[in-house]
Amino acid sequence: MHVVLLESYYGGSHKIWADGYMNYSAHDIQLITMPAQFWKWRMQGGAISMARLLTTKPDVILASSMIDLSIFRSLTYPSLGDVPIASYFHENQLSYPQNQRQHHGWRYGFINYVSALVADKNFFNSQFHLNDFMEQLPRLLKHFADFNELQTIDEIKAKSSVLPIGMDLRRFDQHQTQKPPNTPPLIVWNHRWEDDKNPQAFINSMIELQKAGYDFSVAITGENFQQDPTLFTHAKEQLGDKILQLGYMESFDDYARLLWQADYVVSTAYQEFFGISICEAIYCKCVPILPNRLNYPNIVTEDAKSACLYKDGKLTTLLKHHLDGTVNVNTLPLKEKIAQYDWTIVAPQYDKALTEITINRRQ
Repeated sequence: MHVVLLESYYGGSHKIWADGYMNYSAHDIQLITMPAQFWKWRMQGGAISMARLLTTKPDVILASSMIDLSIFRSLTYPSLGDVPIASYFHENQLSYPQNQRQHHGWRYGFINYVSALVADKNFFNSQFHLNDFMEQLPRLLKHFADFNELQTIDEIKAKSSVLPIGMDLRRFDQHQTQKPPNTPPLIVWNHRWEDDKNPQAFINSMIELQKAGYDFSVAITGENFQQDPTLFTHAKEQLGDKILQLGYMESFDDYARLLWQADYVVSTAYQEFFGISICEAIYCKCVPILPNRLNYPNIVTEDAKSACLYKDGKLTTLLKHHLDGTVNVNTLPLKEKIAQYDWTIVAPQYDKALTEITINRRQ
């Protein structure tokens, strides 16, 4: 089939997702993209540009949730007719944490709502995400004075399902390396340097461990989108030589080798609809230390949950148990669980799901 994939925020995990599916799909995938900047304008106006850029009539369209499908559908109906459109939800603005700079209320969540309503099919990257979206919709619609259209929630739910994110995990295999002997445990934090990932909690925990006399080293590898990363400058001053890496690693080879040599990967996030960076580290046999919420309980094995999931405020306590040797985790079952998200396994699921949409539309 000829599949057009629309991604109006072509960067970071969105770019990796789009490129990955194109590379592993058995279908003919045509990417139509826009640069990953001005996210609010992408959600409000990106559909207008996408409608202009689309000059072919595909069998099916797969659109990122960063696009207002109500606008796109109306502008392209004369040329596309009833070509089916599926929306893929990496995240949603209904529950995305808003800081003081981004306090925009319900506007962008409403775009996600109407997009889900007009799509022929909605795919969510995790069951947690699907459940969260459905729980948030009544709160959005009840915000309005009348004609809340609450029945549309059931309409959306009926055409929504989980289609996990794909990852090119096997490329990590060729960089597998042994950790140098007689080196302290290496703790990795590999998230964006932004408020929703709660870096302050991680830094505070590392400082607590240092003050308690624990021997460890730290690698902070996420991308920095902040104008003034004062927090991480402070971390360097406080932790000194314990920090082996501070900043995004441009070389994938170097990053992969770092993960294979690391012992633990930590998240302190307020928001996580899937957890790509954590999954990559788990695949490289890092022990995950994660909040007992969001999608994290779904990416660790049942028997590892007590050793890998912490309640809010208990990160340092759990890390101490690991560093003391009182908690041990078999990383092989964790890796095997994550391996199911490799594109070689997931891409055929996407292909089948998109094929079914076209068959259902013809019936």
